[in-house]
Amino acid sequence: MNRKNCIGLVITLIILLVITGCSTKTAPISTTSSTSMEIKTINIGYTGPLSGGAALYGKDNTDGLDMAVDEINAKGMIVGGQKYKLNLVKLDDQYLPDKAATNARRLKAEYNTPVIFTPHSGGAFALQQFNETDGFLLAAYTSEPKVTSGGNKLTLRIPPPYSLYPEEFSKKVMEKYGKRIALIPTTSQYGKDWTSVLLPTWEKLGGTVVANNPVDYNKEADFNTYISKTLDSKPDVLFVGGPSQPTAMVIKQARQLGFKGGFLVMDQAKVEQMAEVVPLAELDGVVGVVPVYLYEGPGTKAFVDRFKAKYNKIPAWEPTWNYEVMMLVAKGIEKSGSVTDATKIFEGIKACMPFDDPNLVVPLPGVDAGGGMLTDGTGIMVENQKYGKPFSIKNPAAK
Repeated sequence: MNRKNCIGLVITLIILLVITGCSTKTAPISTTSSTSMEIKTINIGYTGPLSGGAALYGKDNTDGLDMAVDEINAKGMIVGGQKYKLNLVKLDDQYLPDKAATNARRLKAEYNTPVIFTPHSGGAFALQQFNETDGFLLAAYTSEPKVTSGGNKLTLRIPPPYSLYPEEFSKKVMEKYGKRIALIPTTSQYGKDWTSVLLPTWEKLGGTVVANNPVDYNKEADFNTYISKTLDSKPDVLFVGGPSQPTAMVIKQARQLGFKGGFLVMDQAKVEQMAEVVPLAELDGVVGVVPVYLYEGPGTKAFVDRFKAKYNKIPAWEPTWNYEVMMLVAKGIEKSGSVTDATKIFEGIKACMPFDDPNLVVPLPGVDAGGGMLTDGTGIMVENQKYGKPFSIKNPAAK
């Protein structure tokens, strides 16, 4: 090979090296691993009634959770640079605390759920026996104030405490119907606790308790025996409440037996849901919580419209509150940077409040020292076969 050809070969090799180097620069190696592009799953747990007498109540709760999960997943979640989606794992406890506890242990052991929702106080108390040691945040849909007064560091109570309601509800119904009250509450722990607060409140206001005949709202279908016995005491007002559908039947049968007075209703039963079972005319004199669609919130109409489009029904507070808190949980997980550490996630949740997303019906101002939401209570009375003017009940913890 002559000198001229050698020089040409060298030049050619140099050109090829330059071209190869340029092509490498135009297609840099990605610094993002393939796993970070994968959408991973965060399991969120739910234990509640999916069968039995409280099945419809359970579905109200899961409807809100499911709707939130769908919206969160449609938008997407990113935690520490990794994409995630939520998966709601639902187990049936038939409204029984012991089954709720069994379900929670399974949810944590099999699905590694950092957050578990439950919609009854009995279940919440059962889960509080081990949620701190097992490492999951309890999101309790119960208005039982004792749930957040025991010092459990991993409990979030979702709705306002029922302790806001007895005095204001009593004043409203006592003024219109009289001071003699008879009780037909549900036999659940929630019913017992509500009753223990109402009795001294009613008497403090000058009223008299003339009968107390608890009944299992989740097992009975015919309440006539209990109601007849109660009406023998000649009450002006009946205290009733449990899941909405059986509560409506108690009111209906009381009317059929000739009762003309008022009804003080626990916050678990929702007036608008009862109105689907009995005519509004038969609910005259009922004082209870405000229907969601009548609540004057920034995102009320939009939320109600989305819910109706998805489920073909008007939302009550159960799906509404659960929707809001699931949205908050997702934000808290993103804020915390963890998908497994319940303590960090709870701190992330707290750091996201006040949470006033325009999609919410009620902005979430924060939680108290025990983990209870600082939202206010609401009330309304059915008068002359229509809803009266809604009223607000301030939460004293929100200072």
